[in-house]
Amino acid sequence: MTEHEHDLTAVRLLDGYRTGALGPVEVTRAALARAERARAEVNAFVRITAEEALARARESEERWRRGEPRGRLDGVPVTVKDLLLMRGHPTLRGSRTVSEKGSWDEDAPSVARLREHGAVFLGKTTTPEYGWKAVTDSPLSGVTRNPHDPTRTAGGSSGGAAAAVALGAGPLALGTDGGGSIRIPASFCGIFGLKPTYGRVPLYPASAFGTLAHVGPMTRDAADAALMLDVIGAPDARDWSALAPTGRSYTEALREGVHGLRVAYSPTLGGQVAVRPVVTAAVRRAVERLAELGAYVTEADPDVTDPVDAFHTLWFSGAARVAQRLGPRRRELLDPGLREICGQGARYSALEYLAAVDVRTELGRRMGRFHEVYDLLLTPTLPITAFEAGAEVPKGSGHRRWTGWTPFTYPFNLTQQPAATVPVGRDGDGLPVGLQIVAARHRDDLVLRAAHALYEAGAAA
Repeated sequence: MTEHEHDLTAVRLLDGYRTGALGPVEVTRAALARAERARAEVNAFVRITAEEALARARESEERWRRGEPRGRLDGVPVTVKDLLLMRGHPTLRGSRTVSEKGSWDEDAPSVARLREHGAVFLGKTTTPEYGWKAVTDSPLSGVTRNPHDPTRTAGGSSGGAAAAVALGAGPLALGTDGGGSIRIPASFCGIFGLKPTYGRVPLYPASAFGTLAHVGPMTRDAADAALMLDVIGAPDARDWSALAPTGRSYTEALREGVHGLRVAYSPTLGGQVAVRPVVTAAVRRAVERLAELGAYVTEADPDVTDPVDAFHTLWFSGAARVAQRLGPRRRELLDPGLREICGQGARYSALEYLAAVDVRTELGRRMGRFHEVYDLLLTPTLPITAFEAGAEVPKGSGHRRWTGWTPFTYPFNLTQQPAATVPVGRDGDGLPVGLQIVAARHRDDLVLRAAHALYEAGAAA
């Protein structure tokens, strides 16, 4: 192998395990070294579980030696966002209101599936408190920074997960996405991130943000994400909204490519979003590459208006539900911004909440009709690149909340559609630019096929 172990994808690591060119122990040691670097340099981890990881790696190495690997990810290092339960370790959710005491004896469904398939857990990655915003800082763990420039934000809320993958601390990470929380940090950090169709990856305990919240893979490329989704996209009895198995492999679907797919490219959602020219240029080049690969690309906008008010009603109400369980003294421990939206959410009436649900329903209907014509919708993932760390919004932007600079992401949480971000370029400061790929509900395979085609063609990096 000419590349270091920490630079390899999960697919290539598994190839190395099969041939004996690599072993899980050496790979895990390299990933743990990178995890320590990611913790020191950008604050990507709240906990590194080195002893446990090496024990699992040694068990994996013995299985590979016998030619009896367990499942599809045996010996592959992975990280878990600290909103998801991981057996044997506290899940603090970026909050001083959560106690470390307790048995912590249960895995979240996605973590359980990874464990069953032999993955090696490196540790828990940082999150803003309860995942409430699109940058990663919290009163508990401080500020997580961008691996390309530590003065900039990694994005959020899965900022630690994105930074870990970008710095080689495991090729696979579990993230969550309630309004862009996988796609935003993946875009800022220059990795691949997929928000699957809602229910494709079961979630337990249920998120306070309800059916906006998705679980998904954050990886080096689309092939790794397809492999990971094949593992974690299995039903779990604890989530009554989990989808039935698809009956096919996302990994196998990658071979089908993009020839003949009907693709709509919307650079500004019909003039609703001001996008930095460097972002527009990088995204357009990637869109043109898809056309060269055989997709039928048309510049077209979905018939939607910005649903931010409805999103705020649902999101802030979810935040209020988090705070409802806390007494006045513990509530004072919350991030001030979270405390503010909790107060706003508590003031909504049931009728206002249901009116937001109506907006969501109509948006879903319109996107459903849109995808009768187009297989995929392409947009920038974000209109900007990473800004200063420690701030919720870019300085001088005039935005009040994080939703002001994420207009391409949260609409597709309302509609529960699969959406991914692919790194397609850099700005003048070397900061990554992301292309967003969206498909109709249940068509995660199309998103992955288009993303994989860009990686295979060298248009994503």
